[in-house]
This record gives sequence, C-alpha cells and structure tokens, in this order.
Amino acid sequence: MSKEGKLTGVQKAAILFITIGPEAAAGIIKKLPESEIQKITYEIANINSVTGEQREEILSEFIDMNQARDYIKEGGMDYARALLSKALGSQRASDILNKVSEATSQYRPFSIARKADAHQLLNVINNEHPQTIALILCYLQPDKAAQVMAELPEDIQTDVAFRIATMSTTSPMVIKEIEKVLEGKLSSVVRTEMTTIGGVETLVDILNQVDRTTEKNITESLEREDAELADKVKSSMFVFEDVITLDDPSIQRILREVEAKELALALKGCSEEVANAIFRNQSKRAAAALKEDMEFLGPVRLMDVEKAQQKIVSIIRRLDEAGEIIISRGGEDAIIL
Repeated sequence: MSKEGKLTGVQKAAILFITIGPEAAAGIIKKLPESEIQKITYEIANINSVTGEQREEILSEFIDMNQARDYIKEGGMDYARALLSKALGSQRASDILNKVSEATSQYRPFSIARKADAHQLLNVINNEHPQTIALILCYLQPDKAAQVMAELPEDIQTDVAFRIATMSTTSPMVIKEIEKVLEGKLSSVVRTEMTTIGGVETLVDILNQVDRTTEKNITESLEREDAELADKVKSSMFVFEDVITLDDPSIQRILREVEAKELALALKGCSEEVANAIFRNQSKRAAAALKEDMEFLGPVRLMDVEKAQQKIVSIIRRLDEAGEIIISRGGEDAIIL
C-alpha cells in the first residue's frame, strides 16, 4: 500500500469503508452507482493492510470535506473558507475547498429532466429523434424512464430501446447540443467528461420498471432486430414465468411476501409448470385454498393478471437484491427464458 498522498480517490473510499465498519459502509455504498461500487469493492478485496496513520488521515479528510460542504450551504464559499482557515489553516482550507469544488462541479446532464414530471417530459421529447430520446432516458431514474418509455408509440419504443442497449459513449459536445435544443425546458449546459452510458444494464433497469405488455413488445421487437442483443437483455431480466428456475426454499420465501388474492390473480392463465411450482411449495390446505380462489375469480382481464404478476416480480427482485433469495444470471446458471 502506497502512502496516503499517492492513493487514488477509489482507494481512499475503500479505506474509509474499512475504517467505519461494514454496517455504516453498507448504508453509504448502496447509494453509489454500480460502477463505483465495483471499483471500491475491488480495492477493498485487494487491500492487505491499512496503517493507523492512513485511517486517521482519510477519516479526517472525509470529515473536513463534509464540514466544508455544510459551511458552503450555510454561507457560501467565502464563509466556508474563512471558518476552515481558522480551524485548519489557509493552505489546508484551500486544499479541502478545491476537492469539494471539484467533486460538486461535475453535474449530471439533464438534471432538470430528472426532477420533471414524466408526462411533462414526454410532451417535451415526444417529437425528438429516437437517438435524442434514448440519450435522455439513459440519464433518468429507471422508474421515470419506464413511464416515458411506456407512453411512446410502439414503433418508437423499439427504436429507442435498441439505441439505449447499443449506446456506449457520448461526447460532451453531443450532450451540449441536445441540451441547447431543450434549453429552458430540461436543463442547463453541462460540463462533463466523455461519459459511459446506456448499454444492456441501463435498458434492463428500465424494462424492469415498465408494465409487462411494454416489456414484451420491446423484447420481441429486439429479437427481430438483433437476436443476440435480445438474448443478452433477457438473460439479465427476471419475469414471472421464471419462477420455475428458482429453488423451493426461494419460492417459499417469496410466498410469505405475497397476498393470496394477488397470487391467485397472477396464476390465472400462466403455464401449468409455473402453477405447479407454486402449489408444491404450499401446504396441501393452502394449495387447495389457492385453487379455489383462482376458480372463484372467474374470467379476468389480461391487464389485471399482468399487473399482479409484475407486483410479484417486484417482490422477487427486492428479495434478490437483499440477498434473501438468489436469481441465477449468466454463464452456466443462466435463466432459461
């Protein structure tokens, strides 16, 4: 391990998380982007030892930077500089404020779009080129991007989905040009480095939030456009029918979270294999009651069935993220769709 002064920001973050302990670190790291989590966890795994001096210096820097941010919010940069100079000396104060300034100067593009109502945003971008829409959706929260995607015309959905999945990098120039077109409606000009965005993971995040009909339309259209890409997208997703790929303990854990009426509705019209996977993980009495509930429902709308299935899938994904069940993805354990 090099001296603290030569450590990268990621290495410092790794040492900070080691220092504050797993519980506190988990509360912070879960809010970070996946790419940053991967970098930091890699560093944590590869750190063999940390000196007491390194821990103290990095923790002190972390505290100073947070204090500087509080001062800036309270009274501005000059106010923060005056207070920090008294406490730390002018040189140390300048160093801390420079780091804070550098960290807060890199704004995420389309920040106003992230705050806008989804329907208002749709009205603004509805007539834009699919590539423009795809770029903007990449910068939105997945749930908001899903709302916008679901309201787009079906042929535009496919085009936009394809562009998101195949997007890799976008230059600051392109981002600025698009922002100028949407100036006054979406966001201000953003200064940013060449940014890696889009890709299969971004599309999957969005598709995981949309209704089943939209999801199905997009994945089927992707299959026609690019079968290999569609396979990559589907292998990263989990749909209701994939319950059959879960082990019995996982299914039993999921059933404890699902309401009986919701489950009965979700099973209407599903394959016999899926229904049997549910029934065999219930007691005979519970399975019989569930079958009666399904018969009592009578004819139901496909929309209602898909909505119930989507709620259960949301529970499954939540349990997967919490580590309470495991959804196999990729490689030899790939989910068969």
